[in-house]
Amino acid sequence: CYQSNSEGDLIDFIQQSKVQGIKYIIFNPGAYTHTSIALHDAISGVQANVVEVHISNVKEREDFRQISYVRLACVKTIMGHGTDGYIEALDFLSEGK
Repeated sequence: CYQSNSEGDLIDFIQQSKVQGIKYIIFNPGAYTHTSIALHDAISGVQANVVEVHISNVKEREDFRQISYVRLACVKTIMGHGTDGYIEALDFLSEGK
């Protein structure tokens, strides 16, 4: 597990996953979802299957939250299921996705 509020630290962690052989990442990018092309690029540059998770349903929130740069690089997005979304992501990845 890894948590940071720093975009650069998150990018470093994602990039290091390639060297460390990490194959799966469950990622809640928070507000970086809507702003970070750099996180999109970092995810695109590794072989890990990344699931984007959001506790709230961002489709029901403000208009600016409808854009997810991160989603474009992820294998799946789970939103609006509260913290159960993390369990759903684990289930999805354990099925070999």
